[in-house]
Amino acid sequence: MSEVLTLAAEMREGVGKGASRSLRRKGRVPAVLYGNKQDPQAIHVEEKELYRLLMTGHFMNSVVMVDVGGTAVRTLPKDVAFDPVSDRPVHADFLRISEHATVTVQVPVRFTDEAASPGIKRGGVLNVVRHELELVCDAASIPDDVEVSLAGFNVGDSIHISNVTLPAGTRSAIDDRDFTIATIVAPSALKSSDGDADSAA
Repeated sequence: MSEVLTLAAEMREGVGKGASRSLRRKGRVPAVLYGNKQDPQAIHVEEKELYRLLMTGHFMNSVVMVDVGGTAVRTLPKDVAFDPVSDRPVHADFLRISEHATVTVQVPVRFTDEAASPGIKRGGVLNVVRHELELVCDAASIPDDVEVSLAGFNVGDSIHISNVTLPAGTRSAIDDRDFTIATIVAPSALKSSDGDADSAA
């Protein structure tokens, strides 16, 4: 289960481009708390601390307790905007949630049992179609990842969402089709143009 992260914040007095630029010069990132039937709240957070949480790799699917002046607000990060040149975070949006709110999150896929896949053993290549799955779950029980077993899959096989045992208490946000998560392809399929040239020779 994803750990709960914490992030200190301060109320933002001024809004607008000028005020935001001033905050960024001081190493702060403008942000907004919204949702849960409350008015949006303009805040700012320390850029270094936000960047540190982003580097955990699971920031966007973790509950973040945003501490605004001593009051902890339970949130889910919804968006972080980055400067296109420097790649520094320039704005963040946090959705307020209750402790056991039902939330939709992107959860990374982790493939296991490669040694038990006949296709991989024969030199097949795992072609990942979806690196993340959109899941609906309880905010207090967001999984770290979804384990997808490759056991028994051969070259030419597709692994669909119906082949996956999702973590307890979660369901796929996409429920109208049996979508593909990955396929196992023959190495030659990746260079079919070479094969065509060989057959013509």
